[in-house]
Amino acid sequence: MAGSGGGGAPAAAAALAVTLLLVCPLSGAIQGSSTSHALCRAGANAGGLCEQLLLPLGYPCTEHIVETGDGFLLSLQHVPHGKNGLADNTGPPVFLQHGLFQGGDTWFINSAEQSLGYILADNGFDVWIGNVRGTRWSKGHSTLSVHDKLFWDWSWQELAEYDLMAMLSYVYTVTQSKIIYLGHSQGTIMGLAAFTMPEIAKMISSAALLCPISYLDHVSATFVLRAVGIHLDQMLLTMGIHQLNFRSDLGVQILDSLCDDGHLDCNNMLSSITGENCCFNASRIDYYLDDQERHFREV
Repeated sequence: MAGSGGGGAPAAAAALAVTLLLVCPLSGAIQGSSTSHALCRAGANAGGLCEQLLLPLGYPCTEHIVETGDGFLLSLQHVPHGKNGLADNTGPPVFLQHGLFQGGDTWFINSAEQSLGYILADNGFDVWIGNVRGTRWSKGHSTLSVHDKLFWDWSWQELAEYDLMAMLSYVYTVTQSKIIYLGHSQGTIMGLAAFTMPEIAKMISSAALLCPISYLDHVSATFVLRAVGIHLDQMLLTMGIHQLNFRSDLGVQILDSLCDDGHLDCNNMLSSITGENCCFNASRIDYYLDDQERHFREV
């Protein structure tokens, strides 16, 4: 594909990685349940979220893995109290569910004073972090690999029916307490769908929905409208592509073609997706990009 004008596709890919990270800021089986069972519990898996972000700052954190009813292996993190808290003084459990194109680390990427995960732990809550299938922290399956088409054959409905069921059931069993649910963006539509299931609703004491989403008819973002207009999803499926990483060579080529026709301002990808943002802290961009390469789930 031809090279892009303006800032170029590589810069756009980097900006998109930041944008999708931040845009409009989720062995004891449940008795009688066929949807969830825990596989293991580890102190801090090598390279896991606990080891990378929380333990270096002095926060207690353990890694947990649960299996969904359709075989996906999901990573959970548990922060029982704050850095200076007492292990025997744990407050009510709160479950944090991330949004689209994010992972559980989204609750911890700023300072301890500015990241909700740290703030809740430091204020006495028993914090649990969810990571849905296909994210960096949850790329396992009992029979499939990420290279299999079937690994990516799901939508947000499965995230509610299987992923939330498995994760919330595990937390409920471990804590023996009703859970405060806190979802962001995609995590809100997952929650709204899941709460219609009596077996999940009975585990929830209250819910807080950040940037709640239910319908997309009102979307005016130029990037989204352009992708829909050219049927990008169908193009990718026709090409046999089921996982899209906008920082890969192919992802850069796709952005290259989108930027080339003048429909997008690729020098300001954040605004192309969210509109003008009054409150974005641009000084954090380098940190977000340096933190880790983002992996994106099925279009």
